[in-house]
Amino acid sequence: MTMRRWNFSRRTGWRAGLAILVLTLGGVGPALAAAEKTSFNVAWTIYVGWMPWDYADQSGILKKWATKYGIKIKLTQVNDYIESMNQYTAGMFDACVMTNMDMLTIPAAGGVDSTALIVGDFSNGNDGVVLKGKGKKLEDIKGQKVNLVELSVSHYLLVRALAGANMRERDLKIVNTSDADVVAAFATPSSTAVVTWKPQLSAVLAMPDAQLVFDSSKIPGEIMDLMVVNTATLNANPKLGKALVGAWYETMSVMFKNDAAAKAAQAAMAKASGTDLAGYTSQLATTRLFATPADAYRFVTSESVVKTMDLVRQFSFDHGILGQGASSADVVGIQFPGGKTLGDTHNIKMRFDPTFTKMAMDGTL
Repeated sequence: MTMRRWNFSRRTGWRAGLAILVLTLGGVGPALAAAEKTSFNVAWTIYVGWMPWDYADQSGILKKWATKYGIKIKLTQVNDYIESMNQYTAGMFDACVMTNMDMLTIPAAGGVDSTALIVGDFSNGNDGVVLKGKGKKLEDIKGQKVNLVELSVSHYLLVRALAGANMRERDLKIVNTSDADVVAAFATPSSTAVVTWKPQLSAVLAMPDAQLVFDSSKIPGEIMDLMVVNTATLNANPKLGKALVGAWYETMSVMFKNDAAAKAAQAAMAKASGTDLAGYTSQLATTRLFATPADAYRFVTSESVVKTMDLVRQFSFDHGILGQGASSADVVGIQFPGGKTLGDTHNIKMRFDPTFTKMAMDGTL
């Protein structure tokens, strides 16, 4: 695993300076993107659950589905995750991969109406809290300094872990540490607690006396990885939604057939992400990828997604990442299948729409 390839992980937290850029440019995207068109730009960054997009592009699957609908889709790898979302929010991309928390706090909070077109997976052990020394259980974290990427999903995971153990952030001290530096930090004697994600989590757990005391499998479904599309663009160009969803689930069918073609596909994804097949397989083992549209549809239409986003929006408001002047967690409206909503119904900027996934499930794409 080459850390150079991974230091722009999907999980790098929100920054105040970038927030200003988002809020300044955020209103531009939808106005420019609402027209019907035939050429689209999609951004992605390296992460285990997003590698299928690269394979779909390299294998010709994405082009096949785009051609079916008479459109062109250019897939662009952006080397900085936050920058990819900033560019999406500014209207430079029609779609972009991101987590559910980042979707809320960057484009949605920045004023860009966005739709979660594909809920591809959720972290099911990829993120964890690790102690060393005398720390053998989560409660031992009390009073310690904790290295993590502040305001990221690692921060969210820690807060959820603490809540379950009847503790609060004030019971410890958070040390903001970049994802590129977190492994080296934990290797020093002064660091006894860390929250991070794979592959850094695997490197941390390989160190002497490291003990995993909490991971994302204990909050299943709360850290989601999405393909997000500008809502105005999607409404004006449903063929984009059909092509992306069709390409995604054809790629899923290839990589989960348990045959030579599946192994070759996974090996290609592993190489593109900077690891080998064994390394990629270990990351897939703690990633709950939805292999079929039916699996994804059941998840996205469940009540658990509403409950999760209520937790996420409250965390985001409590930590000041719903935008300047946000008076409550209700400032951004979130829409779910079946007409359910959270927050301001007059300011719906985040939508979970399984319409195209249902078409894939029914074989009508």
